[in-house]
Amino acid sequence: MKRTPLAAAMALGMSLAAAANANEGMWMPTQLPGLAKTLKEAGFKGDPSALADVTAPPLSAVVRVGGGTGAFVSGDGLLLTNHHVAYGVIQYNASKEHDTINDGFIAQGRDDERAANPDYRVLVTVGFDKVTDEVLKEARGKNGRAYYDAVENARKRIVADCEAEGGVRCSVANMYYGSDFYRIRQLELTDIRLVYAPPRAIGNYGDEIDNFMWPRHTGDFTLLRAYVGKDGKPAPYSKDNVPYHPPAHLKMSLDGPKEGDYAMLAGYPGTTYRLRTAAEFANQIDTVLPRRVEVFQQLIDVIEAQGKGNADARTRYASQLQSLKNNRKRAAGELEGLLRSDAKTQRAQDEQAMLAATDARYKADIDALSASLAAERDAGAGDFLVTLMSSQTQLLRSAMLLERLRIESAKPDAARESGYQQRDQALIEGVLKQVQRRYDPAVEKALLTALLTRYQQLPDARRDARYDALFGRTPEQLRKALDTLYAATRLGNEAQRLSRFEAARKGGALEADPLLAAAATLVAAQLDAERESKEREGEQLRLRPSYMQALFAWRASQGRAVYPDANSTLRISYGKVEALHPRDAVSYSPVTTVAGIVEKNTNTVPFDAPRPLLDAIARGDFGSTADPVLKTQTVNFLTNLDTTGGNSGSPVLNARGELIGLNFDSNWESVSASWWFDPRYKRAVHVDMRYLRWLLAKVYPAPALLDEMGLPRE
Repeated sequence: MKRTPLAAAMALGMSLAAAANANEGMWMPTQLPGLAKTLKEAGFKGDPSALADVTAPPLSAVVRVGGGTGAFVSGDGLLLTNHHVAYGVIQYNASKEHDTINDGFIAQGRDDERAANPDYRVLVTVGFDKVTDEVLKEARGKNGRAYYDAVENARKRIVADCEAEGGVRCSVANMYYGSDFYRIRQLELTDIRLVYAPPRAIGNYGDEIDNFMWPRHTGDFTLLRAYVGKDGKPAPYSKDNVPYHPPAHLKMSLDGPKEGDYAMLAGYPGTTYRLRTAAEFANQIDTVLPRRVEVFQQLIDVIEAQGKGNADARTRYASQLQSLKNNRKRAAGELEGLLRSDAKTQRAQDEQAMLAATDARYKADIDALSASLAAERDAGAGDFLVTLMSSQTQLLRSAMLLERLRIESAKPDAARESGYQQRDQALIEGVLKQVQRRYDPAVEKALLTALLTRYQQLPDARRDARYDALFGRTPEQLRKALDTLYAATRLGNEAQRLSRFEAARKGGALEADPLLAAAATLVAAQLDAERESKEREGEQLRLRPSYMQALFAWRASQGRAVYPDANSTLRISYGKVEALHPRDAVSYSPVTTVAGIVEKNTNTVPFDAPRPLLDAIARGDFGSTADPVLKTQTVNFLTNLDTTGGNSGSPVLNARGELIGLNFDSNWESVSASWWFDPRYKRAVHVDMRYLRWLLAKVYPAPALLDEMGLPRE
C-alpha cells in the first residue's frame, strides 16, 4: 500500500521519538506498538502491542466520567475518579439534612448508594476504527459550507449506522485537523451512583490556594458505581437495576511509587493545540487568555457576592463556582507559562522555517487557512460571551435548549443538528431535570448582568442588534429587562420545563413563556452565527490537512515526536516519577506525606483538616500503606507524564500495569502544556493509592470497599 506523505512523516517521527523528549506525547493506543522499543527502554514490563486494543485489558477498564476520566476497580462496576470530577454528583446529593460536600459520604451498603444528577454519564469505549475515506468521500472537490456539510452528513450517517445495533453511543473523532477520522463506539451508562466521597477538607484540601501548586496534600478521589438493567444493558436509574460488570478492572498495587520508577497514564485528555498555527499561538497569548482570566474572575466574584448570607445559593452554585475558579486559574497559569517559555516567538520561528522548507503545492492552502483564521479571531470576543450566557445559566440555557430542540425536531432526524437528534433527547431531559438543584434567580440574573454588560460594550460591528432589542443598551434597560423576564417566567418549575420538552421533542409549538420568547430571538441569532461559523469551519477542515502535511514533514525531519492533538479520545502517556526544579536553587521532592497536612493546617478553610484525619496522623498507625523508606504515610506524587484538562481522574499505572495513582492536577509551571510542551517544567500531580487505602482503612473506614477491590483492611 502506498503511504501518504503524512503517514510517512508520522512513521519517521515515531521512529525518532526517543531522540526528542521521551516523556512528551499523548499517544493514540494504535500508535503504541510503534513505540515498543522506547516503552521497554523506559521500563515498561508488559507487551506494548496489548495497549493497542482499547477493548482489551487494561485499557478497557478506563472510561470517560463526566468531564474527565475514571477507571473500574472491581468487577461490580465500582469506579474510581477524582473528587472534583464527581463534585457535581456530590453537590447534587447535598441537602440541609446531609451535607455531602463538607461531611463526605460513605454508602451503608449498595441500597444506600445515591443517584447522580440525571445528566451525568460514564462512557465505556468498545470500538475504535478508522473511517477517513468514508468521511471524506463526498467532501473532496468542495469547499466552505459545502465541505462542512459533506463531512457532517457523512459523520451522521456513520454514527446512525453504528448506533443501529442499539446499546451503544457512537461518535466520529477528527485527528490531525481533518486528515484522519475514527469511529468510536461507547456504552453510555446513565445510572451512576455515589458510593464514597471524602470530606471536602480532604478531597479539596487547599482549594484554590493549592490548585496547580506543588507540594500538594489532597485526597482528590471519589468512588462511584455504574448500574445497568437486569438484561445487562444501559438503563436510566431504577431501584431494580444491577451493578454493571465491566470488561476489565484495574488491580491496585500494594507498593507505592518512588523517584525514577516507570509510570504510565491512560485517559481522555480534552483538547490540546500544539499543532496550531503561529498566528493562533499569538492570538491565544495576546487576546484569548487575558480575556478569559478577566471574565472568569468577574463571574467568580458575582457568585461569591450572591452567596454571602444565602447558604442555599452557595450550595446550589458550589460546583459551578469550583469549575470557574479552576478555569480562571488555568487560564492565568497557561498565559504565564506561555510567556515564560517564549512560545509565541519559538512557534513563529519554527513555522517560518517550516514554510521555507514546504512543498509549494501546500502554500496556497496555507495562505487561505490564515485568512479564514483571521476572520474567526474577529468574532472571538462576542462568541465567547454568547457561549457563557448559556453555559453559565440554568433557566436561560433551558429555554434555549427547548427552542432549539423544537426547531431541530421539525426536521428529519438525520438532518438535525448534532446534539438535538433523537439520540440526544435523554441527555437534554437530564439537563432540564437537574436545574432544580442548581438554580437561584438572583444569582442567574447577576451572572447575565455581568455578561450582557460586557456584550453591550462591544463595537457595533461585533454585536448582534437582536441582543440590543431584548436587553437594551444601558444598565437600567438591562436591569428592567432581566427583572421582567425572570419575574414572569414559569420555567423555574420542573413540570413546566418537562411539559414543554415533550412538545419540543415532537417539533410542536411550545406553551408561551416570556423566557422562551426571548430564547426564540437568541436562538435565531445563534443560528445565523452558526451559518457563518460553519462556512469558516468547512474551509479550515479542507485547508488544515495541507498545513499538517507541511508541519509533520518538518517535525519528522527534526526528530520530534509526532502525535495528534488531544480531542477527548483515549490516549496514553508514559514517563517516570520525577522531582521538580522550577527555579534556580528551588527543588521539590516528588512525594508528599501526611506531615504536610499538619504543617499546612490552620483550622480555617481551605486548610481545615478534619479532626479524624489529624488524630489518625497523630497516632501514626499507617499499617501496610506506610512508605518503607519514609516510614510514614504518603499523600501525593509527581511524574513527568504528558497531561491536560480531561486527564483528571486518569489512572496512573506502574511498569506491571497496576494502579498506583490517580491524576488530578498539574504544577503551575506546566499549565500551558495544552499549547506548549516544556520538559523542564511539565509535571502531573497524582493521589498516591496508598493514601486512598489508608483513608478507607483507618480514617473514614469502608472495609467492604477494600474487600471488593481485593485490598487488605489494614
